[in-house]
Amino acid sequence: MYITPVLPIDIKGNMNDELLCLAEQVCIKSATLTGNHNHIVLKSIKDLLRTTNSYYSNKIESEGTHPIDIENAMKKNFLTDAKKRKLQFLSLAYIEAQKQFENIATIETNIFTKDFIQSIHKTFYSQEGMEAFLTIKQGKLSVVMQPGKFRTQDVYVGDHTAPKYSLVNTIINEFEDQYKSIYNAQTQAKKLLYLLSSHHRLTWVHPFLDGNGRVSRLFLDAGFFNLKIEGYGLWNIARGLARNSQEYQKHLSLADMPQQGATDGRGPLSLRGLQYYLKYMLSTALDQIDFMNKNLQLSSLANRIDKFVVLANNGMIDTEPFPKYTSLLLKELLIKGEITRGEVKNIIHKSDRTATSLIKTLTDRDYIESDTPKSAIRIKFNAKFASYLMPNLIPEQA
Repeated sequence: MYITPVLPIDIKGNMNDELLCLAEQVCIKSATLTGNHNHIVLKSIKDLLRTTNSYYSNKIESEGTHPIDIENAMKKNFLTDAKKRKLQFLSLAYIEAQKQFENIATIETNIFTKDFIQSIHKTFYSQEGMEAFLTIKQGKLSVVMQPGKFRTQDVYVGDHTAPKYSLVNTIINEFEDQYKSIYNAQTQAKKLLYLLSSHHRLTWVHPFLDGNGRVSRLFLDAGFFNLKIEGYGLWNIARGLARNSQEYQKHLSLADMPQQGATDGRGPLSLRGLQYYLKYMLSTALDQIDFMNKNLQLSSLANRIDKFVVLANNGMIDTEPFPKYTSLLLKELLIKGEITRGEVKNIIHKSDRTATSLIKTLTDRDYIESDTPKSAIRIKFNAKFASYLMPNLIPEQA
């Protein structure tokens, strides 16, 4: 055995009650986030959070691309600086991988498999612009990494000596066998402890030559959807981890520790180290849920829309002034989620011409969106807009 314990269970077979309680709080509080808004508005918020998740997950690796630059890259507006442009492609690849594996994990019966882990790495590194990240420099030598293939050499990550490459296949087989038990767990709280534990074990194995941190976080995100933790996607854990990435690395390292004596769990790795790590992860999750709960209050969002438009029209923020009736339309969309174009004139009590002009301006400026030029419209939380509506979600652009 290499990765046991896989749960915070002591030598007497008892689960850690404090961690179970924290895990229950995460599941309960996460579910409450879905109750305040129309499902269409929630989808728009999830789209925004996918972009910010990419930013924060890459920031943990010291390679964060600001969400505004990510959105520009989505429109094929790339920066002229070669290094920054390269990181824009990295962010796009991360977002696309998130989308794909969220959908797969929602319907997949078991994601705790070698094939699923390898497919994340392969999908991520096979996208446009990612070829620049495949050449890994090691001293004076360079190695070309194959997407989805386990490493064929030993690696050292900071103070962590990863298992020998010859053992990776064996350990991942053990990972599969141990963590498939997650689906037999009786409560969501216990399933969550399995999932968070597996995130560490995957980073500990370090199965790929590069990209292990990102792959393990993509796997963790997919796991939340696979276990149907209600409300996940309206918050994500990467923002909390990125706020102090050194603390995140510290707790991963604690869970790296070998067993510290006969009372330190059953297995080669430290039970106490795993417990410290899990308490940190659960506390971080609760912090992020509370943060988004405060930001997603309907009345607060409506008030911030009014203030945002006033600030813009008074030249107090770096954006063009808005047409009259902008606040009225955006707040209506916030409540209803989606409205037909023909309804707009009744909402603003003006002519078809004025309504059409308002829709066009806000669409062109990325504040509303629709599936076709004639279909119903819905609010869009672009990065600049969201930075005012949800303070501290998105950092100021340097």
